[in-house]
Amino acid sequence: MGYDVRIERVPSRPLAVVRRRAAGPQLARVVPDACGLVWSALRARQVAGGRHVALYLDDEINLEVGVEVDRPFDADGEVVASQTPAGLAAAAAHFGPYSGLHAAHDEIHRWCSRHGHTLSGPRWEIYGHWQDEWNRNPAGIRTDVYYLLR
Repeated sequence: MGYDVRIERVPSRPLAVVRRRAAGPQLARVVPDACGLVWSALRARQVAGGRHVALYLDDEINLEVGVEVDRPFDADGEVVASQTPAGLAAAAAHFGPYSGLHAAHDEIHRWCSRHGHTLSGPRWEIYGHWQDEWNRNPAGIRTDVYYLLR
């Protein structure tokens, strides 16, 4: 799959998240489980939520997983307030199953290297709201991938 990598100035978005540490193979379980915990807390407090977000803080896979919120979120047990980084970011949209997301990350790394951009560390994925048609045709699943730049 080809990727259209672009540079964007991104604003910070408020999030409600849980913090986790996971090995690569665990992500397919950890991310959905964490999103479920966050959605339960939001529903209990009648807070509107947006798209799911996984914010990778480092290469050790310390991450924050949760949901965009329209206002800062007060902590509720392990569900805490956070935000996406703000600033200049390299970004690409991945279409297809989540198991192929590594290709988008790899392409952003290659593109930044070719164009003289330095990654600063944090990266995040924003997942589109699940649509029933994706069960039949996962090629339509959209995930936006961002890397903060120096």
